[in-house]
Amino acid sequence: MSQTVVGLFDTAAEAQQAAQKLAAAGFGVESVDVSNAKYNTGSGASTSSDSSDYQNTSGTAVEGVADAAGRTAHKAEEGVSGFFSSLFGSDEDDNDTAGRYQHVAQSTGSIVTVHCHSAENAHQAAQILDEAGAVDVDERAATTGYQGKTQPNSYADQNTTAGTDGLKAEVIEESLQVGKRTEQTGGMRLRSRIVEKPVEASVRLREEHVVVNRIPVNRPASEADFQAFKEGQVELTESAERAVVAKEAKVVEEVSLGKQVTEHEQVIHDTVRNTEVDVEQIPGSTTTTTNTTGTKPASNV
Repeated sequence: MSQTVVGLFDTAAEAQQAAQKLAAAGFGVESVDVSNAKYNTGSGASTSSDSSDYQNTSGTAVEGVADAAGRTAHKAEEGVSGFFSSLFGSDEDDNDTAGRYQHVAQSTGSIVTVHCHSAENAHQAAQILDEAGAVDVDERAATTGYQGKTQPNSYADQNTTAGTDGLKAEVIEESLQVGKRTEQTGGMRLRSRIVEKPVEASVRLREEHVVVNRIPVNRPASEADFQAFKEGQVELTESAERAVVAKEAKVVEEVSLGKQVTEHEQVIHDTVRNTEVDVEQIPGSTTTTTNTTGTKPASNV
């Protein structure tokens, strides 16, 4: 089912950027049209008859409508109106949508048209145009004073040009995506400090003392005594042991930090949602008509 997605941009630069993003996403040049359609129909505004006001970048037939209409200023509005009318359809609601897009297009700079081959492809294109800064047509129409017959419930960037034979209900299904992230749950820190504590040690110390002994003697002096009988001196020193303190440092323990990795299984319990579409047959209504025949009472003759 072919679909056409339209995005309105305030500047040509934004439109070109959107076209580049579409090309990067795999949309071919033949499927993307960019037209610079800046025009103004208000009083006091000047219009340009330069054909550069409309630029057809792909040469497709749909974009050619706006391109040809833009070659003369007095036909610009008529050409864009016809472009949106042919795009959205001809019934009353579609005409209002086309009028709303035409009204917003008067204040924007460029139109990007994407021709898609499926609904998924159209949804992807619409998302790319939104990310590139496409104008919210409903919001812009409301703020610029557009008076339409109907106001749609959602922003209509995506419009079906063929195969719209009935209504559709989108089935949306959620899936559970479980990932992992690393969080700091704690840890350990090594901090060293010096503390002092009193200690005791016993040591035996020896001291020497000089003692003078006097012994009374009464005997005749000998030859040896006469030889020693002269002046002189004799010395004897004393000594004592003193305690000497020295300290020796030894490594008695090593404390280090390391990691031990453990794994465990965790079961995630959650709920996901999905859309269920029930198809219900609507019975037809039957109208019963009862004909009542009037009667007259019998007369007595």
